[in-house]
Amino acid sequence: MDSKKKNLGVAFLYIVVLAVVAVIIANRMGTANEAPKQLSTGAFITAAEHGRIKSAEYKTSSGTLSGQYWASVKDMKAKKAPKKYTSTWAGADSFTEFAQKRLGGKFTINNSDSSALWSIIGNVVLLVALGGILLFVLYRMQGGNARMMNFGRARAKLTDPQKQKVTFADVAGENEAVAELGEIKDFLSAPEHFQALGARIPKGVLLVGPPGTGKTLLARAVAGEADVPFFSISGSDFVEMFVGVGASRVRDLFEQAKAASPAIIFVDEIDAVGRQRGTGLGGGHDEREQTLNALLVEMDGFDPQDNVIMIAATNRPDVLDPALLRPGRFDRQIIVDRPDLRGREEILKIHAANKPLAPEVDLGVIARRTPGFTGADLSNLLNEAALLAARGGKKAITQTEIEEGSDRVMMGPERKSRLISDAEKRTIAYHESGHAIVGHRLPNSDPVHKVTIIPRGGSLGSTWSLPTEDRFLQSKAEMLDDIAVLLAGRASEEMAIGDITTGASNDIERASKLARDMVTRFGMSEALGPRAFSEQSHDVFLGRDLTQQSDYGNETASIIDAEVSRIIDEGFAKSHEILDKDRDTLDLMAQLLIERETLESEELKAIFDGQWEAYLASEQANKTAQKEAPQDTPSDPPQAQAEGIHDLPLPNSSTIAPAGA
Repeated sequence: MDSKKKNLGVAFLYIVVLAVVAVIIANRMGTANEAPKQLSTGAFITAAEHGRIKSAEYKTSSGTLSGQYWASVKDMKAKKAPKKYTSTWAGADSFTEFAQKRLGGKFTINNSDSSALWSIIGNVVLLVALGGILLFVLYRMQGGNARMMNFGRARAKLTDPQKQKVTFADVAGENEAVAELGEIKDFLSAPEHFQALGARIPKGVLLVGPPGTGKTLLARAVAGEADVPFFSISGSDFVEMFVGVGASRVRDLFEQAKAASPAIIFVDEIDAVGRQRGTGLGGGHDEREQTLNALLVEMDGFDPQDNVIMIAATNRPDVLDPALLRPGRFDRQIIVDRPDLRGREEILKIHAANKPLAPEVDLGVIARRTPGFTGADLSNLLNEAALLAARGGKKAITQTEIEEGSDRVMMGPERKSRLISDAEKRTIAYHESGHAIVGHRLPNSDPVHKVTIIPRGGSLGSTWSLPTEDRFLQSKAEMLDDIAVLLAGRASEEMAIGDITTGASNDIERASKLARDMVTRFGMSEALGPRAFSEQSHDVFLGRDLTQQSDYGNETASIIDAEVSRIIDEGFAKSHEILDKDRDTLDLMAQLLIERETLESEELKAIFDGQWEAYLASEQANKTAQKEAPQDTPSDPPQAQAEGIHDLPLPNSSTIAPAGA
């Protein structure tokens, strides 16, 4: 309520200021539009003799006349509005004598000399009042007297450890990181034990990992476990357009932390201020570099008795300044990676604690089917499932909502409203069927789990594969099979449609990159052997090379191109061979995709094993049994019950999921 009142007050002041400015402008414009007519003394006498002077005021101090008059006798007789005029007259006595004869009582004599002074005073008062209102608005916007002069103060948020307390019990899937940070907690809780043994706790801890893995949560958990003040700030809060402001904020932040010692300083996205100095085409960035220098000095100047620990998080450790990473500043770097199978299950249990799940939902199964998901992804998955269940009026989250939530997290919502012609739908069906069949037949490819031609996000169709376990290495045979699966969509189009489309553009791009990486990075070329060739793109603005230099000649480049072409051609030929042998299966799957739009793992197994007719009979029998059996609560549609959960590949890997059309 206080913030709302404050905002209303500021808005009201804005309206007042705008109104005052509008009145002043209107007054000035009105004055400008009604500029008086300058009459000579003779013209004034002529108008007075003709009775066209309506009023006259004579100022004795300046000898000037002002008032209203009609420009012509015709205007006067027509009773038109008179106009303003000014004129001059030498001598008050002579004007008084003339006015008594010609103007009657329509004149006044002004002997005062204070009008100009009062006009000046009025303008000054108006300007002072307007300036005061503007200063007051700025005062309110800055939040009070203290903020007006505290431009160089740090904008860190102080989190009370007693409110919204986070502990290591709220963190899952990062056992190694928790164990490393446990020492930090122990030092803040009982530093005497470490100091008695001559141990020095790390002054800084750098959390490195992909977005969404829980780096900020880990830092808050350390503060919650140690029960100490937690100062959190973003790296971008230090950077301003004025040189020296960021450095001032760094010093102020450390002063606040030392005053509240023991305490934790957490800087999120530290790469915004900690980038390498002196880099880029135009040299360094003065403000950011001064801020970084202040940060380096403050971290180096820690008193061992201060009990202040700095924790920072980044997903770009490669761009940080080396001086920031040396021992004595960030002594310890902790990798916060994507969770493994057990970690994903533990994370799901934490996020599902306040959500009602249906009895058939198995969190272990969900964890096995979501490799590569971060903690944020899993939280979003369950939240999407809860929203879908609420939208459907259900009292518990079922497997159907969890699958749809997983699809939404990875690919976005379904776009069933998109109108696709029958010819394009047939092309997409054959394209995805080619991916699925080749992926199933090749021994080193992950099992195909789901195929759909329903558009999601930027994809018109998708084929998901499901790894049987978390993998951290990939063999040459697996890569070759992956390339064949990627090119199977194009091979299927060419074989069944008799033409090729742009739908395979992403598949071809990924296959080409994977083949080139095999030759230039992984040393998997028989012609070139175990050698690596520099083809990394260097960003000059991040302190990389200004020009990219190749470490091989034209002859080697030709061999690389030939090897890449050979790998691609062999993979494409392998896909053609498999699809040619399984042409009946290809036609059947494409037809079923056109009819059903989505094929789940059970349906795919029946198609691959040649048991589709038996599966149809079993499906029909189940439907009949469901109709005949008494039901207390309405069941989900058969199609929804058959749905499963698809897979997300490990990022930056070559797992074929999804292979979109």
